[in-house]
Amino acid sequence: MKDKRDKLIPEQLSGYTWELSGYAPKVPFSNSDSLSMREVRNAFQLTPEPPEMELNDYIREAVRKRDLSYFSFFLHHFENRLNGVIYRFLTRNGIDRYGPARFLDYKLEVLQMLLYCLPRFDPEQETEFLKYAKNYIRNGLLFCRALEEAGSFGSIAEYQRVRHIGAIYTDSGKSRAEVVAKFAEKAGYKEDGATADELLTVARHNRSIVSLYRTEQDEDGEETGEDVTCDDSWDYADILWNGVRARAVKRAFWEMELREQRLLEGRNAICMACGRVSPMSKQKSFEELAVMFEGSGASGAERAYRRALDKLRLKLMESGMVHTVTLKQVKSTKKNKKIAAAAYLYQADNDGEWGELRFDFENGTAEIVKLADWDTTKSNIFAKTAIRHIQSLPEAKPPSEVVVMFDQAM
Repeated sequence: MKDKRDKLIPEQLSGYTWELSGYAPKVPFSNSDSLSMREVRNAFQLTPEPPEMELNDYIREAVRKRDLSYFSFFLHHFENRLNGVIYRFLTRNGIDRYGPARFLDYKLEVLQMLLYCLPRFDPEQETEFLKYAKNYIRNGLLFCRALEEAGSFGSIAEYQRVRHIGAIYTDSGKSRAEVVAKFAEKAGYKEDGATADELLTVARHNRSIVSLYRTEQDEDGEETGEDVTCDDSWDYADILWNGVRARAVKRAFWEMELREQRLLEGRNAICMACGRVSPMSKQKSFEELAVMFEGSGASGAERAYRRALDKLRLKLMESGMVHTVTLKQVKSTKKNKKIAAAAYLYQADNDGEWGELRFDFENGTAEIVKLADWDTTKSNIFAKTAIRHIQSLPEAKPPSEVVVMFDQAM
């Protein structure tokens, strides 16, 4: 993908200074070959605490004085929000198994975009810098995502068109020819239907090799994001539809009873026969599922749905394609109304004696107190998968109970 920022940014920032004497990283990188999520999430934190100002004022001062130390102060206070933006983008886009290195890649890409648009910002205008930079931030995230998908894109605009036509195809349920015609007319490709057809080919290929996902609208109404979470309190949909090989899911799905299949399809808004994934608005509530099956109310439908999900999960485990680790929180300690530490029991592949894990969220550390039965004695794959999942959650909000699924490749 063509990108001239490496040349443009130094030119635009010519004459700016970036001196931070008296400040040091609050959480320095201890080993570049072994990053931790704590280090990555605090990459822009400074010590001592920078002077207190409004976020927009940091940017105004940076531009007026041509002093990027104010930009560093901005990053220090904006970082927590930026972490949330990246986390939501990754999980919406079917990337459930991201690690510190990938998270940092996305973070540095956004940093580059902010540096690119900063000197273009007029400090005298009333518009907030973050509103001005919104599209730059989104394009930075899309740039990283495009590099991880199949196909070679000439620009961010081309990649956005691929996502757009893919969203139309997934949401409409129409034939390929109808989707191409609709997109061609809407996007100005009326005289060049072949181009639209090529874009759809790339979109369908990408969606066949990444996790199953549904489209959702962003704040501007453009369908550019994907989401696989569809349960109110448990991440069952994420367990089953995200990060698992689609063929294995389909094979296990067709071995289930018809009622179970309809529960799963209705609640997750997906047709397993054709692969069509509907938007969140099409997801059936437990009340609607209860009416469909004349069950004992919404709670009865919810219990039946969870049993069907557990059955599918067990079938996937039996196939040898996936493994699961079950986590139950047994103790937690709060500090300043936030959970500072927690202890979990964990079980490997739904069988055997439980092990124990302890987390110190303040220091970003975790300890394996006792290995569960069937966990690998050297690599500790189940314990490490559980630790990675809990530590990847935003702002230390650990669940009371969760099941994490992973495949053999991990």
